[in-house]
Amino acid sequence: VGLTVMTDTDFATSTAPADVVRRQYLASAAGDLEALRATLAPDVEWTEMAGFPLAGTYRTPDGVTSNVMEQLGKAWDGWTAHDDTYVVDGENVVVLARYTAANKATGKRIDVRVAHHFVVRGGLIVRFEQFVDTALVREAMSH
Repeated sequence: VGLTVMTDTDFATSTAPADVVRRQYLASAAGDLEALRATLAPDVEWTEMAGFPLAGTYRTPDGVTSNVMEQLGKAWDGWTAHDDTYVVDGENVVVLARYTAANKATGKRIDVRVAHHFVVRGGLIVRFEQFVDTALVREAMSH
């Protein structure tokens, strides 16, 4: 059995849940909000954890990028989610990752572990839930 090598084109159009989620991280890291929105279902539910500065559930691709990614960009320099481990079970994709950034107001840096739970259906992210040590993020925001 030969190994299948995936080309960039295959990856860009793949509807496999892990590939869709990976495209979301790449778009986010590149600051490409249009590409990020392209991974989200029209009725997406995106939940930032209680205690996180942007806590709440956001809907629609525009709602997610304007209420989450654009806000993170205003408050933090170099906000990046580094995805390292993927656990896939059907349409569920759990990603273990870490956030790195520097808070613009305080200059304090973060390097915190996070877990993200995505539900991918029909090649689009329909649900997202964030798990993060919110105390470490808040600590970096306080003088």
